[in-house]
Amino acid sequence: METIQNARLLRIFIGELDKIGHQPLYEAIVFKAKEVGMAGATGFKGILSYGTKSKVNTVKLFDISPDLPVVIEIVDSEEKINAFIPVLNDFFDKSGSGGLVTIENVEIVLYRASAKNT
Repeated sequence: METIQNARLLRIFIGELDKIGHQPLYEAIVFKAKEVGMAGATGFKGILSYGTKSKVNTVKLFDISPDLPVVIEIVDSEEKINAFIPVLNDFFDKSGSGGLVTIENVEIVLYRASAKNT
């Protein structure tokens, strides 16, 4: 990815248990972002959340399968981010899941691959 003047941060809030078929929704989103050539995507697992239904999700010893929050962040050009929104809408429809999607302006100050052979 070259330096981008109009970079955007796409932030997607979903639940850990959200799935498309047998695949976790967060995994489907990250793999699709890679497939379409997005600069990169990172998923974060949260420890506490609540959303539109005001149900608090947290890690407790008595919870067998908590639906913890997952946040996926993708930074790329405005055009690529905007083109990815219909993909997200399709994924939300297929999964029957709810979520929150935000877009923010960002300034990229460094983006380069590691010099290590990995």
